[in-house]
Amino acid sequence: MNLKQTSRPTWLTFDCYGTLIQWDEGLRAAVSTILAKHGETGTDVDELIEVYDRHEHRLEQVAPHRSFREVASDGLQLAMNELGLPAQESDIEVLTGSISAMPPFPEVVPTLRALKNAGFNLCIVSNTDDDIIAGNVAQLDGCIDRVITAQQAGAYKPSPVIFNHAYRALGVSKDDVVHICASPHLDHAAAREIGFRCIWIDRGTGRTMLPDYVPDATVPTLDKVLDVFKHNGWM
Repeated sequence: MNLKQTSRPTWLTFDCYGTLIQWDEGLRAAVSTILAKHGETGTDVDELIEVYDRHEHRLEQVAPHRSFREVASDGLQLAMNELGLPAQESDIEVLTGSISAMPPFPEVVPTLRALKNAGFNLCIVSNTDDDIIAGNVAQLDGCIDRVITAQQAGAYKPSPVIFNHAYRALGVSKDDVVHICASPHLDHAAAREIGFRCIWIDRGTGRTMLPDYVPDATVPTLDKVLDVFKHNGWM
């Protein structure tokens, strides 16, 4: 799709973690803290993260829907058990507490403010719980108009349920929205299925596009979205 040939969106929706918030950096710090707490200084942080991600994403798709806190807790325990590491209930508090405190990328708040000043409404659509994401949203300088979570929708990305819930809550259709995200296997999969416009923030983390989907635009950082919108005549 050529964005320039489409109408100016009334709402911009954003993935949160990895798009607005420094997820990879924050997750590495949290996992390092957990391992150090157990005296596991020789365990590879990246390996634990990889195993945790696998369990977490699988559990998110298991019915019935459960809170992210529960899913993350079980995913972390399964990952640590798989790697032969001790697991404690307090570990999940380290993880979820760290998520709430993860800061935005340096360019995020000025870019969100510029988009607000240009007349766009801004909404986050995120695979998390309301209480967890509240700490992150508080760091975004009041720029976010709405927050839609998996907890509210009763479903996790890439299910279309969470996006359709967002559209109903906002009173719009998919054609009134441009979604901005950093997660191919969650957000791109939903964009492919639903057909909403999608801009990929490819921050060079090694995440790759789906083999059968190409986003409508790709930029390296959020501030470059402003250039895309200016090119389209939307700003």
